[in-house]
Amino acid sequence: MTSFQSTLGEDAGIADELAQSQREISIAEFFEKNKHMLGFDSGARGLVTAVKEAVDNALDATEEAGILPDIYVEITEVGDYYRLVIEDNGPGITKEQVPKVFGKLLYGSRFHKREQSRGQQGIGISAAVLYSQLTSGKPAKITSRPKGSADAEYVELIIDTDTNEPEIKTAERTTWDRTHGTRIELEMEANMRARSQLRGYMKHTAVVNPHARLELREPGLEEPMKFERGTDQLPAETKEIRPHPHGVELGTLIKMLEATESYSVSGFLQGEFTRVGGKTAEKVLNAFRDRHFGRELSWSVAASHEAEIKDAIVDAVSNKGADATESFASGIVEVLGNRERTCRFELAEIVDTVADRVEDETGRTFGDTVRENAIEAAWAAVVAFDSDATVSTNEAVAANGDAAGADSDGRDRLTSDLYVIVDEATSTRKDDAVIHGFSERLARRLDADAGEERRFRFTADELHRAVEDAADATVEYDEVSFGDTARENVFEALWAVTRTVPDDLPKVKTVAADRDTASQLLEAMRETDILAPPTDCLSPITDTLVEAGLRKEYDADFYAAATRDAEVHGGDPFIVEAGIAYGGELKSEGSIDLLRFANRVPLVYQRGACASTDVVKQIGWRNYGLDQPGGSGMPNGPAVLMIHLASTNVPFTSESKDAIANIPAIEDEIELAIREAARELKSYLNKRRSMQKRREKQDVLGRILPEMAEKVAEVTGREPPNIDGAMARIMNNLSVDREVSGTTVTLSVENYSDRAEQPEITDILSAEPQALNGDASVVDMDGEWFLQWSPSVSAGEEASISYEVPEETDFDVNVDGVDAEKLTVNA
Repeated sequence: MTSFQSTLGEDAGIADELAQSQREISIAEFFEKNKHMLGFDSGARGLVTAVKEAVDNALDATEEAGILPDIYVEITEVGDYYRLVIEDNGPGITKEQVPKVFGKLLYGSRFHKREQSRGQQGIGISAAVLYSQLTSGKPAKITSRPKGSADAEYVELIIDTDTNEPEIKTAERTTWDRTHGTRIELEMEANMRARSQLRGYMKHTAVVNPHARLELREPGLEEPMKFERGTDQLPAETKEIRPHPHGVELGTLIKMLEATESYSVSGFLQGEFTRVGGKTAEKVLNAFRDRHFGRELSWSVAASHEAEIKDAIVDAVSNKGADATESFASGIVEVLGNRERTCRFELAEIVDTVADRVEDETGRTFGDTVRENAIEAAWAAVVAFDSDATVSTNEAVAANGDAAGADSDGRDRLTSDLYVIVDEATSTRKDDAVIHGFSERLARRLDADAGEERRFRFTADELHRAVEDAADATVEYDEVSFGDTARENVFEALWAVTRTVPDDLPKVKTVAADRDTASQLLEAMRETDILAPPTDCLSPITDTLVEAGLRKEYDADFYAAATRDAEVHGGDPFIVEAGIAYGGELKSEGSIDLLRFANRVPLVYQRGACASTDVVKQIGWRNYGLDQPGGSGMPNGPAVLMIHLASTNVPFTSESKDAIANIPAIEDEIELAIREAARELKSYLNKRRSMQKRREKQDVLGRILPEMAEKVAEVTGREPPNIDGAMARIMNNLSVDREVSGTTVTLSVENYSDRAEQPEITDILSAEPQALNGDASVVDMDGEWFLQWSPSVSAGEEASISYEVPEETDFDVNVDGVDAEKLTVNA
């Protein structure tokens, strides 16, 4: 059957005809048809997104200029449309930059910078301009006055979607009462159905940016919503960092290699990446060598073979005199005998060192040829392997009693060396015959692949395959098991006795031109343990200001916050912060309020698709004192939970930047930050419940003890006893008593609790106290005297103070620093 595609080329000129219908699509044209991707999928959401983008830009601009933000947002109805006005007190925008900033998508200054910022792509505010002109047909109106400029620039523009270029309708100089700042006015098709999201965005922005002053005016508001500053402290200034080696992908690495001015790979690593100094670069280069050249296996030298090695060296050296030759050969053998293992390039280094010493001692010259001959002769003796002379495994064991005996006549030196390694690496359940058989097969395989000059140089993959082949053959011919664990243990033991070679690596341009070589470098970078990126590229809110922001906007009884240490995902550093407010005027019905933030920006939509929400739902909130029906999902209670992610590259789920992607490393940090703050909430709620029980017990005793005192008085015929002291003892309270005798007043504190207390006691008197006996201070305020006393009273101890006042003096005591439920005052 003939396919449709196979007939396309039959008509003459069809390819030319198809080619004529193809054309390039501009980014503006793309988003013109896909505005929902940017958050402009409806009139309600479009208005909120436009406000969000403009406010985010204003905050970024003011902070970069070191200015405390004052941002004004006004929404008014204009016929069938809504007019949106946003003003800020930022540094302003130059005349040349205004059209590009507002009228060109993907134009900005932050995309290539690795530092925390609200916006990076240069899409947000220009997308709002595009949405405005698409729905109302009217241009954006921008007024901007750069700091220090006498006049402002006024521009009206639209975006040419075919070219993604600004089209200026009006451009003129004008006056403006602001000394510096920017104002943008947009008209768009919109509605106020997302009023709650809009107000929530403004309030949440005030929470996470306590240094900003915000004002919102909108239809339906009798008074504007104003959010005052909670601090005059600007966020910490961030610094741009270079990429981290653990976050680079292959294509990016090749591009960086092609663009760098460095000649060597070491210079490239140190010049283009953060946290890579000389020592770290050398670690990466060694790992690169292991992949590019392979490692060399090292072998042991038995004492019984030293004479053979010496004779081989002597035979290889000629015309150097008997004494010099003897010293040269003996010196090499002595060094080899003192080493546990030696590989080919290490032997070459030994030969050079000994040759230099003998030259100095004897005056004889040992040139390159002599040295190379000595290396070859010595190495041949070290790794002697006569494949024709090897005996079978069973014969060797039967004749010698153990596998090592197979080497007694020098026929299989490699096998005996490998036997020791394999025997230590494998299970004791494998008998000598199996271990020797495996070692012999491995020796044959390694010798066959030893390469030129029999250097026994292998990459990790090559060595792994050799082990696998020898194990498979052992299973097949010896009919025994040789499992994955045993194979891996043998490989690890062999890799541990390999050595990284000192060969010179290819230059940068060579690496860039070969994808496989670049891939080897990338693997080496990822394998090397490298310090996490510096965190001065981030500006977390800090736990102190997280709590301050919550206190400023939420009337609660309890607040807690936590800021985690920086972590890394994909080479990008990030910090997670969490804050909790509980009780007070917060709504008690339904689930808690979850506030999500990324780089100080509220995430308004797509809560269900956000990693923050997923983490909150997975935590067992009953352990922290909150109700959680079913044991999972959003907890219930009068609480607000905020989560903030600060990163140089926030992994959003879409271009609208409404939800954080489910990245395990980020989710782990979110959970840890939440739990850190939630533990403080748990302590608070436990303490509150404990105080509630104390209060209930104290109320019961408060009703029963007076009745008992009256009954005792009736029976004994005495005055009813003072029950305050008994109440304090029963409740393990701190008791504050006043005793007045004539003009002498004594205040005493008795601590019946099980820990030291330091109450802050203020005795307010209508007359000035005299003859003060104790460590207290007296302050006169408008005819009243405040006697302030703060004794430190250990458990079971008592403290007192006395003074004199006229007999008609009025007293009023106030005690702070001790929970009311733990305090009994009889004063």
